[in-house]
Amino acid sequence: MAIDTPSSTSTTTSTAPERVPLDNPRLSTRDKLVLFVLCAAQFMVALDFSVLNVALPDLGADLGMTRSALQWAVTAFALPSGGFLLLFGRIGDLYGRRKLFLTGLTLFGAASLLSALAWDPASFLAGRALQGLGAAAIVPTGMSLLTTTFPEGPARDRALGISGTLLSLGFTVGMVAGGVLTDALSWRSTMGLLALFAVIVLPLAPGLLQESRTPDRPRLDVPGAVTVTGGLLSLIYALSTAADRGFAGADVVVALVAGVVLLPAFAVVESRAQAPLVSLPMLRRRTVAWGNLGGLVTFSMMSTVIFVLTLYLQEILHLSAFETGLVFGVQGVLSALAGSLAAKVIGRFGARRTLVASLAGQGTLIAALLALNTHTWSVWLATAAVSLASMCHLGAIISYGLTVTSGVPDEEQGLATGLVTSTQQVGITVGIPLLGVLATTSTNLLSGVHTVMALDALIVLAAAVLVGLGLRRPRRGSGAVEAEPLGAR
Repeated sequence: MAIDTPSSTSTTTSTAPERVPLDNPRLSTRDKLVLFVLCAAQFMVALDFSVLNVALPDLGADLGMTRSALQWAVTAFALPSGGFLLLFGRIGDLYGRRKLFLTGLTLFGAASLLSALAWDPASFLAGRALQGLGAAAIVPTGMSLLTTTFPEGPARDRALGISGTLLSLGFTVGMVAGGVLTDALSWRSTMGLLALFAVIVLPLAPGLLQESRTPDRPRLDVPGAVTVTGGLLSLIYALSTAADRGFAGADVVVALVAGVVLLPAFAVVESRAQAPLVSLPMLRRRTVAWGNLGGLVTFSMMSTVIFVLTLYLQEILHLSAFETGLVFGVQGVLSALAGSLAAKVIGRFGARRTLVASLAGQGTLIAALLALNTHTWSVWLATAAVSLASMCHLGAIISYGLTVTSGVPDEEQGLATGLVTSTQQVGITVGIPLLGVLATTSTNLLSGVHTVMALDALIVLAAAVLVGLGLRRPRRGSGAVEAEPLGAR
C-alpha cells in the first residue's frame, strides 16, 4: 500500500491532526490531554459492557422486566455497538473523525441519562440502543484519532499501551463498580456514572481534538454498508439471544442464516465496489488477518473466563458480591501493571512475538483453572490464575492492535481501527453465548466450569500456534512483516 506523504495526508490542519514527533516519545501537556480525552471515552464504553451485569436483578424488579427479557438489557447495547462499527469508522474517514467522535460522545451521554431515568422497559431499552449507537461512533473514530495523532514508533506504542490498559480495566472496574453502586444507591446509578463520564469528557474534546479525515471523498459504499451491518447485527443478535433461549428459536435460526449469507455477500460486494467500505487487499495483509484472529480469540475467551469464574466464586465457593469484586480488583491492578510494561516488551521483542507469547500465556493460565474445586483454597488459585492470565490478555490486546494498524496509511487508519474495534466488540459479545452457556446449563456447575475452562484454554493455545505461523516473516524480501500481504511467501 502507498506510503504516506505530506501532500497526501496532512496538507492542512483541517484534515490531519498535529503529530507527536517520532523521535520524541515524551508527551507534551497537550498530548497528554488529548490522550486523556480519547482514552477516557474508550474507558467509558468498556465500562458499559459490564457495569450493569450485577444490577440486572434489581433492574428487572424495578422496571417489571422478566428474567428472559433482562438479556435485552445487554443485547440492546451490543447489537448497534458491534453492528455499526465498520460503517461509522468509514464515515469518520470520509466526513471527519472528530465530528463523528463528538456526535457519538454527545449521543452516548444523553442515552445514558435516558437509561438512568427510564420509566418502563421500552424507554430503558431505547436508551441502551442509543448508547450502542454512540459507542459505535466513539470507538473507531477515537482509535483513528489516536493512531493519526501518534505516529508509528515509541509514541504510538505508549499511547496504545495506555489505551489498551484502560480498555481492559474498564471491563473489570465495571464489574466491581456495578456491585458497589447498586448496593449503595440503585441500578440507576450505574447508568448515571456513564453519563457523568460523558459530561466530564465532552467539554474538553472540542478544544483539544483536531479534525482528521481522508482528503478525497469517494462515494460511501452503500451495498457494502448494508451487507456488513446487517450481517453483524444478525450474528450478534443470534448469539446473544441463544445464550438465553438456546438455538432452537425461529428468530435465532433466521438471524444465523442471515448472518451466514450476508457476511460472505459483503466480501463479494467489496470485490466489485469502486470505493469499497473494506479494502480486500488490506484484509489480505498478514497483520490484519492474523492480528484480528488473535484479538478475536483473546477477547472472546477472556470475557468467558470472567463470566464463568463469577458464577463459580458466588455459587460454589459462596463468596459475596463484594468478595468477588475483590478478586477482580486484584486482576485489575495486575492488568494495569501489564499495561505499563507492555510497550517496553513490544519495543524489545516486537508486536508479533508479544502477541503469540501473550496468547500462549493466557491459554496456559486458563488451563490452570481446571484445578478449581469446592475447597476454599481454590479462591487463591482463581485469583492468581485469572490475574496472571489477564496480564497476558492485556499484552495480547495491545500487541494485536499494533500489529493490525502497523504500516497502514493515515487515510485508512479508520478502516484498520474499525476492524480492530469490531473484533473487540464481537469477541466480547460471542464468547459467553458460545462457551458460557455450557456452564449455565450444566446440571453440575463445577463440571460445567471445568468443561468451559478446558475448551477455552485449547482455543487460545491453538490460536497462539496459528497466529505464530501466520505472522512468520517471509524468507525473501527485507520489508517488515506488517507490510507483507497475506499471500506472500
